[in-house]
Amino acid sequence: MSKEIEDFDADLSGSAGTDDKTGWFKRIKKGILTKTSEKRETLEGLWTKCPECNYISTQTELKEQQYVCPKCGYHHRITSLQYYEIIFDNGEYTELFDNIRGRDFLGFTDLKPYKKRLEDFWSKTDMDDSMRVAVGQIEGEGMVIAAMDFAFIGGSLGSVAGEKFARAVDYAIAHRLPFMCICKSGGARMMESAFSLMQLAKTSGKLSQLTDAQLPYISFLTDPSFGGITASFGMLGDLNIAEPGALIGFAGPRVIKETIKKDLPDGFQRSEFLLEHGFLDFIVNRHDLKHRLAVVIRHFRN
Repeated sequence: MSKEIEDFDADLSGSAGTDDKTGWFKRIKKGILTKTSEKRETLEGLWTKCPECNYISTQTELKEQQYVCPKCGYHHRITSLQYYEIIFDNGEYTELFDNIRGRDFLGFTDLKPYKKRLEDFWSKTDMDDSMRVAVGQIEGEGMVIAAMDFAFIGGSLGSVAGEKFARAVDYAIAHRLPFMCICKSGGARMMESAFSLMQLAKTSGKLSQLTDAQLPYISFLTDPSFGGITASFGMLGDLNIAEPGALIGFAGPRVIKETIKKDLPDGFQRSEFLLEHGFLDFIVNRHDLKHRLAVVIRHFRN
């Protein structure tokens, strides 16, 4: 072995085996110390990681569990169609008023024109707006259900959603059926300005007609339900019910905390907190939702 190689080996072993801070190799415990088990990435479309407990499940397993984490019970956000499959008998229903689409009344532009934003959502999704309406059977009991989709501009309440809600109420009255709205929204749609705010009064007025017809209205609040929704039909149910852990309120907790300059109670604005303070009638696990709705419908009918 040449003298140069011997000197290199000596330097190498000396640097690695001493505590000299100038050594080229030294393991230092600092920076990000995330556990390996928490670093696991999931293949999109095949696996889902629970945001609450990090449990990884297959899409098939999650669907069989009605999109509830089998480990901690966390209720994943789901679409209106997935709710319909869970609630209606055999997943069979008839969609109503699916031919209504929004318009850019004001020529509104923020990061992009509102008209272009709508066209992008129409091309990328199978949704016409943030609300779907369907009618079907729940354990043999007929019901009209309006369900909101957070994936369409944050489930925001605009003129189309308000019109679908109003027509759903008219349909329920004409066919003597109970009505439920599955709320999931960030609030009113700012791109429509006053047209959006008008929907608060419009939907509330329609519910008074449902009351006059002596038909029940159930408001089912899911995560999240905020803004104009809770300022109108979200809190006007004959029964106000919610999923476990759902975030429900008018303004967000961060905004409230910054406004009042005080720390908020644990679980503030979660469905359990609202139930304890009298804003909800009961909380229902998604596994029990269908049967509980059927029991409620029979109770109102009798």
